[in-house]
Amino acid sequence: MKVDVIVIGTGQAGVPLAARLTEAGKRVIIVEKGHLGGSCVNVGCTPTKTMVASARAAHVARSADRLGVKAADVGVDLAAVVDRKNEIVDQWRSGVGKRLERAGDDLTLIEGAARFVGEREIEVAGDRHSADIVIVNVGARPSAPPIKGLDSVDWLDNETIMEVRQLPDHLLIIGGGYIACEFGQMFRRFGSDVTIMQRSDHLVPREDVEASEAIENVFREEGIELVLGSEATEVEAAKGSITVHCTGGAEARGSHLLVATGRVPNTDDLGCDAAGIELDERGNIEVDDSFRTSAAGVYALGDCTGGPQFTHASWDDHRILYEILMEGREGGREGRITPSTVFTDPQIAQVGLTEREAKERGIEYEAASMPFGHIARAIETDERAGTMKVLIDPKSERVLGASIVGYEAGELIHVFLMLMMAGAPARALVDAQTVHPTLAEGLQSMVMKLDRYKLE
Repeated sequence: MKVDVIVIGTGQAGVPLAARLTEAGKRVIIVEKGHLGGSCVNVGCTPTKTMVASARAAHVARSADRLGVKAADVGVDLAAVVDRKNEIVDQWRSGVGKRLERAGDDLTLIEGAARFVGEREIEVAGDRHSADIVIVNVGARPSAPPIKGLDSVDWLDNETIMEVRQLPDHLLIIGGGYIACEFGQMFRRFGSDVTIMQRSDHLVPREDVEASEAIENVFREEGIELVLGSEATEVEAAKGSITVHCTGGAEARGSHLLVATGRVPNTDDLGCDAAGIELDERGNIEVDDSFRTSAAGVYALGDCTGGPQFTHASWDDHRILYEILMEGREGGREGRITPSTVFTDPQIAQVGLTEREAKERGIEYEAASMPFGHIARAIETDERAGTMKVLIDPKSERVLGASIVGYEAGELIHVFLMLMMAGAPARALVDAQTVHPTLAEGLQSMVMKLDRYKLE
C-alpha cells in the first residue's frame, strides 16, 4: 500500500502525530507490534505512578501517628495493587485506540513488527507499504548489563516487576537512577526489605549532590539499605536466594533481583541499513535539529533518538515535527527546556542547569537554597523532607536552573519552567503576591535569599 505517511510505533509522539496528519488531509499508516500506547501507557508512567500511589497510601497510613491519627493493622494486597494498575492501563490503552479511530478512515492501524526493506518502504507480516514520509517512534526497552552469572537467575526489569503478585521478602536492586529509586521506595513501602546497589557515590547521580543526599536520607530513614560507590560484578543463586557481589567486597542477599541499569533503543531489528538510516554506537537513530535522519524523508522521534527519555519530551517532539511538516518550520529539537521529575516521595524535580553543570561550563551564576522544611505549608502538613536551589544569571536576573526535592516538587518546578520560557527575571517571583499558606510561596522565600532581593 502506498500512502502519504507511515508512522512506526504508537508512543506519545506517534499517535498524536499520526492523528493530526490524518485530520490535516494526509493518508497515514501507523504500525504497532505490541500494545497501543507505547512505554508510557503500558510499562512506564501510567502503571508505575499508579503503583506509587498505592505505596504512598500505605506509608501515609503507617505514619499517620505523627499527625495524631491512629491507623492500625495496615497491610498491602499486592495482587489487588497490580489489578488496579492493570485496570488503569487498560483504560488509557483503550483511549489510545479511540483517538486513532476518531481520526477517520484515512488512518490505518496495522498490527505487527515493521522492518525497513528499502527507502521509505517497510514490511509488516509479509505485506509491503511505502510512503513519501516515514516517522520512526519505536521507543526503548530495558537493557541487560554484562554481569557474570546474571543469565543464571530469573531477574526482573521495570516491566516484569510490575507483574509480581506476591510481595518479595527482600528485593535487591542493581542501579541507582529513576527506575531503581521509584521501585525501591515503592516495594519498601509495600513491606519488602530493599537493598539498592549503585556504582556511583550517590543515587540519581545526574542531580546535584544536595538533591541526591536528600533522597538518600529519606530512603535510609524508611529502612532501605544503600550500597553506594560499589559496582555489581557477579550474581549467583543458591537455596532459593540471590546473592549479588560488588566491588570492594560488598555483597547483598535477597529473594528477588531488579536490574535497573538503563535502556536500549528498539532499533536492532528495524532494518535501518536497508533504509539508509545511520545509528550511533548505542543504536540510537541519529537526527538533526529537525528530526531528520540520514535517509531522505525519514524522521525519528522519542526515546529511540537518544534524547531525554521522558514522555513529555516525546510529546513535544510530535508538536514540533508537525509544524515542520505542515507549517514549514525549520528546527526546534535542540535547545528546548526539558524539566524532569523522579516520582519518589519526596519527588526530585529539575529544570535547566544544575550547579555542577554551571561550574563545568564556566557559566556565571548566583545561587540561593533553602531546606524544604522551612516552608510553612510543609511544616503544617509534616512534609518537611527535601531541599531547594535556584540559579540566576547575575546580569539579566533570568533563571538558569532550579532543583526541588520535596512534596509535589514535580508540580512546583513548573513555576521556574514558566519563568524560563517567558524570559522573565527572578524578580517576577519576588514581586508576585503568593497565596499563604502554600508550598509555592516557599519558592518566593528561597529566591528572596539572594542578596539582591533581600528585604531590609
